Amino acid sequence: MRTVFADTAYWIALLNPKDELHERAQEVSKSLGAIRIFTTEMVLVELLNYFANPKANNRARADRRKAATALAKTVRDDPNVTVIPQTSIQFREGLKLYEDRPDKAWTQTDCCSFKVMEKYRIREALTYDKHFEQAGFVALLREDDE
Repeated sequence: MRTVFADTAYWIALLNPKDELHERAQEVSKSLGAIRIFTTEMVLVELLNYFANPKANNRARADRRKAATALAKTVRDDPNVTVIPQTSIQFREGLKLYEDRPDKAWTQTDCCSFKVMEKYRIREALTYDKHFEQAGFVALLREDDE
């Protein structure tokens, strides 16, 4: 079975129909068929943080948080998704990569994601983030000509 890594941008796009990547994320998901997805707790934290938008009114914020919480729980319970827990070792390994690449705008979450992908020999990521391509991975939500 094909194994891919799911980044924050993918989960946000699936959840938010107004996201510019929403349709692309749905199309790519369907085109991949049966897959095994890896993601991390750090990615899910980014997802939850994104939908905690303090600029939204209270009702909208509550709705967004409820939807994000439901997605995070669904992801954690899905037998086809492996959520890698955040550990001190993972954090340290990501921090080392973060430190070693000051020439890149990679976030700590990106660096930890890259280390997970290396560990599990995953080459493709459900993301639009060009940082994954800079690190030698395939960003499946990007068009071929981008």
